[in-house]
Order: sequence, then C-alpha cells, then structure tokens
Amino acid sequence: MKLLQAGPSPFVRKVLVTLHETGQFDQVEQVMVEASPVTPDPALIAANPVGKIPALVRPDGPTLYDSRVICRFLDARAGGGLYPESRIWDTLVLEATADGIMDAAVLIVYEERFRAREMVSMEWIEGQWGKVARALDALETRWMSHLAGRMDIGHIAVACALGYLDFRHDARKWRVGRAALTAWYDGFAKRESMVATDPTS
Repeated sequence: MKLLQAGPSPFVRKVLVTLHETGQFDQVEQVMVEASPVTPDPALIAANPVGKIPALVRPDGPTLYDSRVICRFLDARAGGGLYPESRIWDTLVLEATADGIMDAAVLIVYEERFRAREMVSMEWIEGQWGKVARALDALETRWMSHLAGRMDIGHIAVACALGYLDFRHDARKWRVGRAALTAWYDGFAKRESMVATDPTS
C-alpha cells in the first residue's frame, strides 16, 4: 500500500498515528505529492479526483481517501479496536469534532497562503477560528471523560488537531482557559506514535 501525503497535514498525521498504534506503519510506503488547492499533483488527482490528501493506494482494491475512511479501514485490517461498538457514536462525533478543527485551521492557512494579499478576508479567517474555538470549548466542557477513557480514534484525531494548532496557529494560544484539555494533550503528545509524527521534528 502507498500513502499519498504532503507537508505537515493534520489529516495525514492522523493516518500515520493510526498506522503506528495498530502496528502497520512499516507496511505502507509514504509517497510525497503536491496537494495545492490550486494546482494539485496529477498523481494525486489520479488517485483521488477531489485532489485531497491523504489517499491510500491499495494493490487489491480502489484507492481510499478521506482520513476517516482510511483510518476505519486500517483499524479493521489490524483489529485495532479504535472504533469500539459500545461507544461508536460518541467516538465518531468526537472524531468529527476534531476533523472540524483541522478543516477550519487548514482553511485559515490556505486563505493566507494562496489568496492575493489584498483579497485576504480577515472576517472569513475569524469566522473559521470561531469554529475552532467553539469546538475546543466543547472538548473542554463535554468530552474530557471520554478522552480520559480507553484510546479510540477520537483521541488520535483530537491530538492531531491540537498538534496542528500548535504548529500553525500558536499565536492564537488555544490553551488559555482550557486547562483540562491542555493537560490531556500534554500527556497524549508523549506517546511514541505522536513523537514519531511530530511535524516540528
């Protein structure tokens, strides 16, 4: 299998952490591609017509894309238990919340990087950050008991989202007023899978 990836994408990192946690990291070749929203790599478009990363190219089936699909496949393949049936809906909502943080955070980067300076909309950027802030507040007030439990894909997704905020939006100081979430992340970030995929290393 080949994992098409580009740069420090939090969605790619979620897949890489899943590979580590399920013991499959050495079974997947990592292939770097260009994932620009303006001019994506032809190789990426051939694998995923939407032109987004990550994409998992398989020798025995169609390419899988969207990190949620890929992580679900990898977990099923390894029997990793990251999607526990006993709390599947909570787990999926938590993963979706984290993915929403990643989406908004990446869109802010794109707005500043790919749009002409005179066309950058600060109102739009703040609207995206509003999504991030509301999701972070929800994690702090509603999800800490889940995050304190046995690891599932929700834990991985949240950790990758917070890691990306540190990497790209550190000036926003997401930790302020969120002591419980900060403490949880600081502990989770020490896991071998997180250290091995740290975009700053």
